[in-house]
Amino acid sequence: MAATNRHEDVVTVDVYAAKDLLNSAAYTYLDVRSVEEFNKSHADNAHNVPYMFITEAGRVKNPDFVGQVSALFNSEDNLVVACNSGGRSLKASVDLIDSGFKHIVNVGGGYSAWVDAGFAGNKPAEELKTACKFRP
Repeated sequence: MAATNRHEDVVTVDVYAAKDLLNSAAYTYLDVRSVEEFNKSHADNAHNVPYMFITEAGRVKNPDFVGQVSALFNSEDNLVVACNSGGRSLKASVDLIDSGFKHIVNVGGGYSAWVDAGFAGNKPAEELKTACKFRP
């Protein structure tokens, strides 16, 4: 399917607004980080469907991403989509919207910002966050 939406078309909110949406029980947290990142730490009640896989050749897009998300959610479900810093989740959000998902919200700053806001518990941030080239 050809892309019909652009990154600019995705609604992006900060972690405080994302937490409010999740607390309303109307939204579900979709974590698109790798399984390794997710297993290190994640938001409560999050569902993990990796947008990319870590391989010896680097990161490779999950060719079944939309299908895997569609197996868990329907196109009318409200999803808060997050990765580590916001880049993968923005791309994932575009793919989901292009596939017919109607209620997608991207988390700006990703899980790193979630941790920085104190939403991940009492462990030190370095135990919870995954380093990336965009964030310390």
